[in-house]
This record gives sequence, structure tokens and C-alpha cells, in this order.
Amino acid sequence: MAFTLRQLQFFIAAAEQGSVTGAARVLSISQSSVTEALRALEDDLGVTLFERQARGLEITHLGSQFLRHAQQILADVSNARQAFRGQADQEGGRLALGVTSLVAGYVLSDILSRFRRAHPKVELNVIEDSGEYLQHLLIGGELDVAVLLTSSVHDRMALNVETLLVSPYRLWLPLGHPLGQADAISLEQLTEVPLIQLMVDEIEESMRQLMAALAVKPTIAFRTRSVEAVRSLVATGAGLAILPGLVYRPWSLEGDRIEIRDVSGDLPTVQVGLAWRRGAPLSPQARNFIRVAQSTLPGR
Repeated sequence: MAFTLRQLQFFIAAAEQGSVTGAARVLSISQSSVTEALRALEDDLGVTLFERQARGLEITHLGSQFLRHAQQILADVSNARQAFRGQADQEGGRLALGVTSLVAGYVLSDILSRFRRAHPKVELNVIEDSGEYLQHLLIGGELDVAVLLTSSVHDRMALNVETLLVSPYRLWLPLGHPLGQADAISLEQLTEVPLIQLMVDEIEESMRQLMAALAVKPTIAFRTRSVEAVRSLVATGAGLAILPGLVYRPWSLEGDRIEIRDVSGDLPTVQVGLAWRRGAPLSPQARNFIRVAQSTLPGR
């Protein structure tokens, strides 16, 4: 039977104290336990570690050689425990995370769910705000990482930016709409129908530029900051919408069906990803979050 760490501890104590009585005292155990452990250790090694004398124990030459091994073994075990204890400490800590409103509703939940399962001890502090303000917080060191529309990040000298998801714009229309039966839909055809415009993040500016490029300006029937309002208005026939596929869901809150179709022409895309301060060391929590996001978004 192989020797145990407990036997090594008893052996080292006996060698240092020079007696079974002294070893039992420093270990706070019975003398019989020390005696039994030493005997079992000698039987396992096949050597005599101590000469038993009336005044105590005298370590043998082989015993002195094994003492160095035993001390090294226990030191290695202690170092291994410290290393994993440090790893456990890294699993805790805090993460200051920023997110824009559009990303919060349609991307962040999947990432956070996976991150919390993998790193349950990390304390999360999540701030939702505009992309511009989140960039300000990142540069100022008040945020570790932000999940946002990376196409809106302007200060690339101060921030590392990684795009993880590109979502093209699509046409949203109610079930049974005539354009839904067309083989191809052009931007010019949309000048003939009312549109619902979403006023969120860079989507508002992208749509303004898209509409300005058309010879005939479409009629904007409704402007809103609520994606759910857009869904309901489209589903009930109040107008059509051009929005990223990222935020598409086939049903409105009322249970009405919504369809999407491709539109020919030079439509913009929404790019979603991560940003963090350039030149600043990433905390273990931030590095772990980035890894989780990288593994989550491509699979959407």
C-alpha cells in the first residue's frame, strides 16, 4: 500500500522532535497513532527510518535521505494548493460591464447566462447607456468591457474593438402584405408605403442616411424608441420597417405574425461586439467575459 501524506507529516514531526512523544504533542494526536504511522511507512518503503532508543528516536541514514523527499513532497503539495487557491480567488472579484439598450435586449442575455454559469462568483455591475457615453467610461477606466454596436466606436486609438456579429437590415412586413409575394423588393418600392422608424442607437442615423439617398422620400408614419412598438405597428398594418435581423422576432406581443424579406440595394448592417481600453491590463474577470462573448455570438 502506498504511503499517505498524513504518514509523511507524522514522519517529519517525529524526525524534527526526535521522539514519538514530541511528535504526538505538536500534532495533537495520540502517541499510538504516530507509532502506527511510522511502522506502516517503514513497511511500505522496506527500510528502517528510525532507531528506537530509550531516550527517543534516532533517524537513520536512509531516514535522513527520505526526510528530504518527504519535505519536498509536502512543499509541492502546498504549492499546488496555493496555485489553485489563487485560481479560485480569480474566479471571484468584480466586473464592470457596459451595454447599449439595443444590445441589452437582444444579445446580452445569452452572454450573461453563459458567463454566470461558468463564473458564478463574479460580482457583475452592468450599466446601460448610449454607445458614446460607454466609450467615455471605458477610456476613463470606469468600465472593464462594453458590449455595443462596434460600428459606432470612433476612438480606435484609445479602445480595442472586436466585432463578433454582423446583422444585415431586412424589411419587416405583416403577414399577407403584397410585397411579401414579390420575387424581389427594391428600396424604391418602399417609397410607396408608410414606414415605422426606430429611434435607437445608430439605427436612427443609418435609416436617415438611407432615406436621404432615395430620390423620393418615404412617408414616416411613426417614430418610436420601442422595438416592441415597431413589431405591433408592423403586425397590424400601420406600416413597414427596415431593421436589423438581429432584433427580428416572428410575433408581436399581441400574437400577430411578422415576416421579413431581403431588400436589394446598398443597405447598412449592424455590427455588434466588444470594446475595452487599449493599453490597460485586463482583469481575469474581463478576459473570461471576452472569451464567453466570443464563443456565444458567432453561434447565434
